[in-house]
Amino acid sequence: MKKMIALALTAVMALAPASSVFAEDMRVAMITDYGDITDQSFNQTTYEAAKAYCEANGVDFTYYKPEGDSTADRVAMVDKAVMDGYDVLIMPGYAFGGTIVETSEMYPDTKIIALDVAAGDILGAALGDSYDYNPDNWDVTEYYAADNVYCAVYQEELCGYMAGVAAVKLGYTKLGFLGGMAVPAVMRYGYGFVQGADDAAAELGADVEINYAYGNQFYGDADITAAMDTWYQGGTEVVFACGGGIYTSAAEAAEKTGGKVIGVDVDQKGIIDGAYGDGMTVTSAMKGLAATVETLLTAIADDKWAESAGKIETLGLVSGDDPSVNFVQIPMESTQWSDSFTQDDYKQLVADMYSGAITVSNDISAAEPAAETAKVNFLGNLK
Repeated sequence: MKKMIALALTAVMALAPASSVFAEDMRVAMITDYGDITDQSFNQTTYEAAKAYCEANGVDFTYYKPEGDSTADRVAMVDKAVMDGYDVLIMPGYAFGGTIVETSEMYPDTKIIALDVAAGDILGAALGDSYDYNPDNWDVTEYYAADNVYCAVYQEELCGYMAGVAAVKLGYTKLGFLGGMAVPAVMRYGYGFVQGADDAAAELGADVEINYAYGNQFYGDADITAAMDTWYQGGTEVVFACGGGIYTSAAEAAEKTGGKVIGVDVDQKGIIDGAYGDGMTVTSAMKGLAATVETLLTAIADDKWAESAGKIETLGLVSGDDPSVNFVQIPMESTQWSDSFTQDDYKQLVADMYSGAITVSNDISAAEPAAETAKVNFLGNLK
């Protein structure tokens, strides 16, 4: 399965027509979480990948946006999609844990592709306060109909680490991490970023300082922009803005001082530089959402769903030789490479991570990220 997905990454938008007649019967719908398909991040990437696949293969496709940010609202959209005849549903984001618990058994003939939904998200939704946040202590399959669900989670700590190394080796020593909410995926990005910056600081003997905070929401606003103004005016050079539309606050503040931003989930250079100034985006910590969507839809069209159904797969590095086929990476084309951190340096970094010469912890049990060389100013929630 991982080999299939890795190959899909190399040509995710150059989609060949499905070879199987099963594609003719498939009807695909995406349901957004609490965002919209224009969020320039998770929802939009998922939507565009699904739409591109379906258009190329003659598959009926639509999307549904819940009226509010609750499991009940998301379940209502599942009900509507099924009533409308859609039998493959794509659900992006951890917030769909409760939706899967409530609908997977209700609609056994509906296939669910869940992106960034981990066992803990499903268990937390099913067990509430009785869940101890250790998935190893529970049999997650008791709480949802696993046979019609595939969940993909990503090793965000790895691309966060890459971004942290890149930032410091490109010469930035005053860094910031602005997360949306302190949910596992965002925390893994942030803790990986700190590890990367810390290791690079130790290697270079650099004096690195990191402001670290969460906005406690996945969108920017005047309050968060004001906090970012304080960071940039206080000397912060680049902020890793991680969490839906919260990047707008970092970018608005960076524009005033000539500061820089690191994007997340997808290559955000186009949207950030286009709206706030050319050259603002240093790099982006990305994961292969589009490749996952295309590969799973192809598997369904080729009647190979059984190979994926019931799995909760953690996707990360699948190659030490070609960074572009990995599920977590920074963009080869748009990263602001320099003599101090070149594409070859990045390739060697990936090779070392793949071989195990460099290890990155995915432990987010601590309340805040730790560093040995860099100084971390942990500020908790800004709101």
